[in-house]
Amino acid sequence: MIDAMSHPTPYAARRARVAAQLGPDAIALIPTAPARPRNRDSDHPYRHDSYFYYLTGFTEPDAWLVLTGDGRSTLFCPPKDLEREIWDGIRLGPEAAPAALGVDEAYSVHELNARLPGLLENRRSLWFPFAIHEGLSARVDGWLQQVRARVRYGALCPGEQHDLCRVLDELRLIKDAGELATMRRAGQISAAAHVRAMQRSAAMLRAGQDVREYHLEAELLHEFRQHGAQSPAYPSIVAAGANACVLHYRAGDAAIRAGELVLIDAGCELDGYASDITRTFPADGRFAGPQRALYELVLASQQAAIAATRPGARFTDPHEAAVRVLTQGMLDLGLIDKGQHGTLEDAIAHRAYFAHYMHRTGHWLGMDVHDCGSYVEPGEVGQPSPRRDPLSGELIQDRPSRILRPGMVLTIEPGLYVRPSEKVPSAFWNIGIRIEDNAVVTADGCELLSRGVPVEPDAIEALMRP
Repeated sequence: MIDAMSHPTPYAARRARVAAQLGPDAIALIPTAPARPRNRDSDHPYRHDSYFYYLTGFTEPDAWLVLTGDGRSTLFCPPKDLEREIWDGIRLGPEAAPAALGVDEAYSVHELNARLPGLLENRRSLWFPFAIHEGLSARVDGWLQQVRARVRYGALCPGEQHDLCRVLDELRLIKDAGELATMRRAGQISAAAHVRAMQRSAAMLRAGQDVREYHLEAELLHEFRQHGAQSPAYPSIVAAGANACVLHYRAGDAAIRAGELVLIDAGCELDGYASDITRTFPADGRFAGPQRALYELVLASQQAAIAATRPGARFTDPHEAAVRVLTQGMLDLGLIDKGQHGTLEDAIAHRAYFAHYMHRTGHWLGMDVHDCGSYVEPGEVGQPSPRRDPLSGELIQDRPSRILRPGMVLTIEPGLYVRPSEKVPSAFWNIGIRIEDNAVVTADGCELLSRGVPVEPDAIEALMRP
């Protein structure tokens, strides 16, 4: 993780920006994530809360940040404890925290319950993340009850509660130069991991070895850690053959066979920021005819989506561009019945593509793989357009999609998934293809952060040759 002792400035600046939006006499509470037990006497690898880390750069569990509208910041964190540090590692401690993190003051987390009512007293409004931390609302109620017990002595209790996510989501949606530098590096590491997995697949098959999905997962993990990434950003998908038609398939022990495709959706987390790359490639390094036809269609749809990713465009524009290309291709290849849907517009209007393309073309990316931030343009929330879904009949309130602005980072990941069906040519059965890159919106278009691994079919085949 970023060394908070050496780099407090970005976090202090973010705290100041948040404080400026809280209003006078306001106070905000931001807890980090708890440590979670995996089994007896063993915890899951710890991962901080993204909101908390965004404002502090602090990675220890059991910590809280208190921020007031005048910009004053207080940290509650685990105290120094020689015995626990022997087992679990060195703690920063409240004495060192102000200098290391740039906060105004710090206390032991054991003092939280005693100090919080006093900090809340005489505040007009209280901000905290809604529906993020289990039990947080109940703890807040307990502290407020203690404040109300003092009203006979002139104490005032906060009369307003606000969701702090509203403020933080907007700030996190636009990445600064430091964040983008980290995300570029994460993309480079993840791209190298995909290259390594592709080459290992072909090499093992050429050698006549038994190849399993977990072999390729191991290559990914090795490359992530070899270059300093702390962990995968999410459980790696390594899907051989028909498994690629399962969208959230986890890498297992299925055999990888020559003549089949392999879909890998994997990315590392580096210094708190995620990457998210998907590539689909022939296990032995050679695309067969039907595989190449579908692959080139998905690639063409991604190219259309990339061209639509630019400032001033809507978040939905890349998806709509990809859907048009995919739907026309499905009509041409016989995946959509032309007798039932004779035109492109008809097929799109009836969502005929949904049987083989059932997810969106992208999502926000940042500290979280599916990062925070509204997909609706804030100033246009009150402009809904009701419609009925042609497949489910459900009433949907469409609202104007987010306008893309420089510094926003999103994935671009169209795909096709063809399960066996009498409605489609058998040559395409059990083929699943997805191509995913990470794009940052720039002043005049977008920059792809993940093209260190090729996407053109000829380039993939060249990469996998001995």
